[in-house]
Amino acid sequence: MSNTIDLTLKVWRQHGPVDKGRLETYRATDISTDMSFLEMLDVVNEQLTLAGKEPIAFDHDCREGICGSCGAMINGLAHGPEQGTTLCQLHMRHFEDGDTLVIEPFRARPFKIVRDLVIDRGAFDQIIQAGGFVSVNTGGAPEANTIPVTAAAAELAMDAAACIGCGACVAACPHASAMLFVGAKISHLALLPQGQPEAAKRALSMLKRMDELGFGNCRNETECEAECPKEISITNIARLNREFLKAGLLSSEK
Repeated sequence: MSNTIDLTLKVWRQHGPVDKGRLETYRATDISTDMSFLEMLDVVNEQLTLAGKEPIAFDHDCREGICGSCGAMINGLAHGPEQGTTLCQLHMRHFEDGDTLVIEPFRARPFKIVRDLVIDRGAFDQIIQAGGFVSVNTGGAPEANTIPVTAAAAELAMDAAACIGCGACVAACPHASAMLFVGAKISHLALLPQGQPEAAKRALSMLKRMDELGFGNCRNETECEAECPKEISITNIARLNREFLKAGLLSSEK
């Protein structure tokens, strides 16, 4: 059994945010099945550079599934065909010899294309900034047993905190909704006592900013959960809705 494959790549090329993009076709030959998807792109880019052509621009940093910057669409799937996997951790053994792969950037109105497969995820940063800070006394670390957090709440908070803000949920959603991302960020703090003092303000501010940036509304399609590389549950969207309703009631009582 051969441990190398040949592929046809149809890659989105776009010089800048205002330029017209197009798909260009490349051949990727003798690709080791032990390579990651990004390593395959490295090989293709080396060949393009040696041929005097412009290499494919794609985002990456940690290449360990931590930073979330590597996301792209592979044959219409965010981060490719494997569930619970970032693009940098997707290995070429999951593809067959002779496959054609269509590689495109994440698409959503708030995610501007910088170049080729690189997008600007700054909209997510703005949503987080809208959430503000938490009120926590500084100083020495408190005794763990004095913090009233149940094991169940801690587990749920950690599950929500696993979100890496890659944008796959938005790219997978037919309505470009950011509700799974925002739900994870709000759930993380809403489940912990440290996040309670600003909980209402946080929910209202983050959802308002999300709407202002042009993200779509959730329609319970659940593609976001299916494509999330960290397998964030849509129960966080339900918690987000509850926090938003509670915040609205509290603000109307004032």
